[in-house]
Amino acid sequence: MKVWIEGRVVEGDEARLPVTDHGLLYGDGVFEGLRVYGRQVFRLPDHLRRMGAGARAIGLEIPGGLEALERIVLETARAHGQDEAYIRLIVTRGSGALGVDPSTCRDPQIICIVDGIRLYSEEKRSRGIDLVTVSVRRPPSDVLDPRVKSLNYLNSVLAAREARLRGADEGLILNLQGTVAEAAVANVFAVRDGVLRTPPATDGALAGITRASLLEIAEAQGIAAREVSLGRFDLIDADEVFLTGAGARMVPVASLDGAAVGTGGQRPVFDRLDAAFAEFVKTRGTPL
Repeated sequence: MKVWIEGRVVEGDEARLPVTDHGLLYGDGVFEGLRVYGRQVFRLPDHLRRMGAGARAIGLEIPGGLEALERIVLETARAHGQDEAYIRLIVTRGSGALGVDPSTCRDPQIICIVDGIRLYSEEKRSRGIDLVTVSVRRPPSDVLDPRVKSLNYLNSVLAAREARLRGADEGLILNLQGTVAEAAVANVFAVRDGVLRTPPATDGALAGITRASLLEIAEAQGIAAREVSLGRFDLIDADEVFLTGAGARMVPVASLDGAAVGTGGQRPVFDRLDAAFAEFVKTRGTPL
C-alpha cells in the first residue's frame, strides 16, 4: 500500500492523520474510488469532476484544485507500481476545533491510498453473490444527496454489516418509497427480456462511473437500456441481476432474500457486457 499524505508518498503504516481532523470526527469530506486497469487510471477526469462537484456542494475547497488531485493520483499510483490497483482519493475538511462548525478548519487535507482490492472470490464471481434486502433505508436527496460521495458513509456501512450478519454477501438498500436505491457499495442492474434496467439517481442511486460506462457500452452493443424505478419483485423476476462499482467492477447476483435470481446461471447479457467492459477500459484510461 502506498499513501500520499502531507505532500509525499509513504508506506501505508507510516500515514498519520490528526485526531482533530473533521473528516475523522464528523465524516466531513468527500472521496472517490477509482481503478487502475493495465497501468491506466480508469476515467480519471470523470472521477475528478464528480469529486469537484461534491466538494462544491458541501463548501469544501480542494487545495490546488482538480489539477493537483490528478497529479497526486498519478504520482501515488506510479509509486505503487502495479498494473492493476484500487485508488481511494479523499479530501477532508482538515483539523479544527471540537464541534461541527467547519469554519474552524483552515487547511483541507488530501489523502490518496493505492492498494490491491478483491471484494469477491473467483468462485463468487462465477456463481454469483447472495443479496439480502436490509432494514436501513436510503435517505432522500433533500436530507442527504447521494450524488455527494461524502465521508459520512454510515448508511452503507450499516447495510453491509446487516447483510454479513445475515449470511449474505451484499445488502440491497431501498428508499423511503420502497423501491431499489442501490446495493451497499454498488449500483444495481436487472435484465428482463433482453432489456437492461437500473434505478435512476432520483431513487437514491449514486451516478456511478462504472454504471455510466455500462449504459454507454450497452448502447454501443445494441442492448436496450433504461433508467427506471425497480422493486424487489423486479429483481426476483429478472432474467439476470448484477452489481457494478469501482471496487466490485461487475459481479452477478445469484439470490435475493433466499430466492434464486435468474435462469439457471445463464447470463448472456452480463457475459456480453463483461467482455465489452474489459475492452472498454483499455480506451478510457489516463496512463501512469
